[in-house]
Amino acid sequence: MGPIPETAVRPATAPALRAPLLAGAAVGAATLLVALRDPHVPGSYGFCPLLELTGLACPLCGGLRATHDLAHLDLAGAWSANALWTVTAPVVVVVWLAWLVAAARGRPFRGLSSTGGWVTLGVALAFLVARNLPWLQPWLTPWL
Repeated sequence: MGPIPETAVRPATAPALRAPLLAGAAVGAATLLVALRDPHVPGSYGFCPLLELTGLACPLCGGLRATHDLAHLDLAGAWSANALWTVTAPVVVVVWLAWLVAAARGRPFRGLSSTGGWVTLGVALAFLVARNLPWLQPWLTPWL
């Protein structure tokens, strides 16, 4: 056998795995907290400053309730709390898994491109506008 080419998969080192594992542990712990302490109880996690000051529901409003419902496999409840987060959460898990696999293989993880970042911002802004339109509020606002 000849030498291993430079492009071959290198085994993971502990430092390479540290960041994705710590991020996964932190998000897992936060999800467990939200799963155990029901955010549907008013005031249990504070308030949204934008909602309190302007009456507008931000793209994150209802996110804790949606996370709680997703942790309990209540997709309908999660959708009614925050439709955007209900769709985004599984994507976040897949991206985290890709990061973990890349680290385990010793490869760099590129993450979200600048175009992807702008698209994400555009979708969040469109959701902000849509969920505050009177005729869409019955379907997109977390408090109805």
